Amino acid sequence: MDSREIPGSPDPADTLHSAGPATGSGGQDRARTAVVADRGIRTYVLRTGRMTEAQKEAIAALGPRYVIPFEPDAILDFPAAFGNGAPVVMEIGFGMGQATWRIALARPEMNYLGVEVHTPGVGKLLIDIEREKIGNLRIINHDVVEVLEKIIAPGSLAGYHIFYPDPWQKKRHNKRRLIRDGLSGLLASRLSPGAYLYFVTDIEDYANQALDVLSRTDGLVNSHDGFAPRQEWRPETKFEARAKGVGRAVRELMFVKS
Repeated sequence: MDSREIPGSPDPADTLHSAGPATGSGGQDRARTAVVADRGIRTYVLRTGRMTEAQKEAIAALGPRYVIPFEPDAILDFPAAFGNGAPVVMEIGFGMGQATWRIALARPEMNYLGVEVHTPGVGKLLIDIEREKIGNLRIINHDVVEVLEKIIAPGSLAGYHIFYPDPWQKKRHNKRRLIRDGLSGLLASRLSPGAYLYFVTDIEDYANQALDVLSRTDGLVNSHDGFAPRQEWRPETKFEARAKGVGRAVRELMFVKS
């Protein structure tokens, strides 16, 4: 999630902390080579914003039920983690989880896995999960690229939600964007046939880059001629409303795994 949504967060273009991204397979060996070349290039800033007491309490009390530990020595068993065999959609960088829990609540036939490095956001989402009694949502509090590379099996995901990822707007930092050459193959490799990648941003340059990169990624096919229309089932967050309020157009992409 774009760090602009989080009050007091550092400028992602100028401050970097470590805990993050690597990259992995595609046709698996080729993508793993790209990962090694990409080592050290992080796609996010580790946000150390203040946690409320409620968020701390939620992590302590609810974390054992809803937060999946990152264990790099074992592939994640989705049926065991969710208690059922429903398809799993991963949301990358859910921020404070506004859209995350609403989508999961509205679509109980699917399972949702939110991956986020921002711990206060994890605490906030846990509060929402408990309040709404949502049973089909789990969280991993770790770098998504290491998660994909090390514990998500190839061909196992039913989709991705990538809503307002860090834009890295300075040209010299574009290489840190999540949707870029070297990472798109990893993302595609974890999708099952017919699964989707749904990307949303209000940064025109990033939207154009993502369209170009995803269009050139083996195994991904654009569902539309260029940008996609708004998916009505995606909730509008306060952040999105603010972006529209200052005249930033929202652009969406919907690609499918062939």
